Amino acid sequence: MPESVASLESEGRKILETRSIDYIPDAERHGSLFSQFTLWLSANLQVTAIITGALAVVLGGDVFWSLVALLTGQLIGGTVMALHGAQGPQLGLPQMISSRVQFGVYGAAIPIVLVCIMYVGFSASGTVLAGQATAQLLNVSDTAGICLFAALIVVLTLLGYRSIHFVGRIASVIGVLAFMFMFAQLFAHHDVGALLANRHFSIASFLLSMSLSASWQIAFGPYVADYSRYLPRSTSPARTFLAVGLGSVIGAQAAMVFGVFAAALAGHAFAHHEVAYIVGLGASGSVAAMLYFSIAFGKLTVTTLNAYGSFMSMATIVSAFRAKRAISTRHRFVYIIGMVGISTLVALAGRHSFLKEFTAFILFLLAFFTPWSAINLVDFYCFTRSRYDVPALSNPAGRYGRWNARAIGIYVLGVLVQLPFISTSFYTGPFVDALGGTDISWILGLIVPGVLYYVAMRLTPQVIPERLILPVEQE
Repeated sequence: MPESVASLESEGRKILETRSIDYIPDAERHGSLFSQFTLWLSANLQVTAIITGALAVVLGGDVFWSLVALLTGQLIGGTVMALHGAQGPQLGLPQMISSRVQFGVYGAAIPIVLVCIMYVGFSASGTVLAGQATAQLLNVSDTAGICLFAALIVVLTLLGYRSIHFVGRIASVIGVLAFMFMFAQLFAHHDVGALLANRHFSIASFLLSMSLSASWQIAFGPYVADYSRYLPRSTSPARTFLAVGLGSVIGAQAAMVFGVFAAALAGHAFAHHEVAYIVGLGASGSVAAMLYFSIAFGKLTVTTLNAYGSFMSMATIVSAFRAKRAISTRHRFVYIIGMVGISTLVALAGRHSFLKEFTAFILFLLAFFTPWSAINLVDFYCFTRSRYDVPALSNPAGRYGRWNARAIGIYVLGVLVQLPFISTSFYTGPFVDALGGTDISWILGLIVPGVLYYVAMRLTPQVIPERLILPVEQE
């Protein structure tokens, strides 16, 4: 083969990712911790996080205690999220396929199906806001803006890992500049001190605000390791934890703080006009156009993460039942088109009632992801400690079996124990009123299954490999 042709093919492989759910060999590892920081900073420094912070005030909280509660939730949820992210370099595997260690090769499909639903919901909500910004920027309808944004997501997701990190670096710079400008305008034209002086503490509002930010961070858990799995295996877990966690917490808290102030100033004018009001706080003309661009571009990173994660999850489910791990580029394209198409349809159908439905969605998600997070983290950090048998992850007759009834049972119990304490617009548990409307379900969802899984593992003899077993060693 001519050297020039080989060089072109090599460059093509760098641009278009060919790996999917399979193990990343050491020879293909690359990247830096700074890239992890910028990826998660840009994924959080965006308009949906602003809306989430605004909900703390829209739903009854004051400014001061909402800010404190949101930061508390960020730190708790960000810790859970970053602990998942630190698994990536050690295992070289996507997040959800590693769940086969706890749930079995077939059993892992149970939480993964719910993860796919999460991707659709978050992609749809993000597409609504990005579509509004795109429509304002190009002077087209919201429907056209949503469809144009979705098409761009398909292209970027198909390119894969390197392109996602590249866009994340650009988006982090644009996001920092845009938020610096918006905060400067906010402080220059409004009396922020007066807003902070109005303090009326309510335990229900405090815990609700804490739940908003904690759920925001925990919801990244099912795919955060997907974007650190290419890092060299020698990368420090502690430094990975800090790079991922700090990027996510700093970005989300900055955006949510702005959202709190915006909602407090807007009052009832905020609902259904979120993007336009945020931009209109201090910008018009060409500056407003730049802010609309930054909002749309800022949604690229996190919406692409959701689309990429949906592809990885679908591939994980299919490979479990077909005993096949390699995913062709054609199948990859079909999965991506399918998941982005579904989320786009949801966005078009629900764009007029976005704020209310999004609130219920992100709170209800906690019931299904906190038990999974608790089980996965307890198993990894207390027992297996990255000593996985990678070939057995694709063998239903192997070490991890088809179904792990113990882990599945604890997971289901972890979901059920939360139901009496959940408070959303479409479901409210029977114990919520007795607690003054406070939703504490996610706290139980972390503690109960985590403790039960730890006890069960200690009481039952385990056959854990002495070290990480890689596919090349089996060959």
